[in-house]
Amino acid sequence: MISETDLKHLQRCVELARTALEKGDEPFGSVLVSANGDVLAEDHNHVAGGDHTQHPEFALARWAAENMTPEERSKATVYTSGEHCPMCAAAHGWVGLGRIVYASSSEQLVQWLSELGVAPSRVRNLPIEEVIRDTAVDGPVPELAEQVRQLHHQFYTTRR
Repeated sequence: MISETDLKHLQRCVELARTALEKGDEPFGSVLVSANGDVLAEDHNHVAGGDHTQHPEFALARWAAENMTPEERSKATVYTSGEHCPMCAAAHGWVGLGRIVYASSSEQLVQWLSELGVAPSRVRNLPIEEVIRDTAVDGPVPELAEQVRQLHHQFYTTRR
């Protein structure tokens, strides 16, 4: 169930995705929130330089591993503009983070990119639940997914 608090954090993720786009990067953004609602860290994609492991969800997992206890990590929530890729889902699982909430799904992204004529990624798009177990996952959120779709459309149509 998506709450008003969830929507606030997801909207911030969309803003971070927009920031990534403005910097010439793929539009993805994520926020890490503690159990008591404090924003601990946030980031956006940094893959434009060629290192396609520079996803915000991966960066937040690393930050959490370095700065939070296992108990704190298990109670934290990761919000993101797009569903975790398999690499990020695995990082999330390995460091023991809690709930994941996303604005748009990997399935939606695949559909949008196909409509734009973008070749499929070498890495398979898998639902988070196929990569990690025992993690509460919520999303997509239709009204925000449409905003994310528009960011991806802008990214891929301005690159041609």
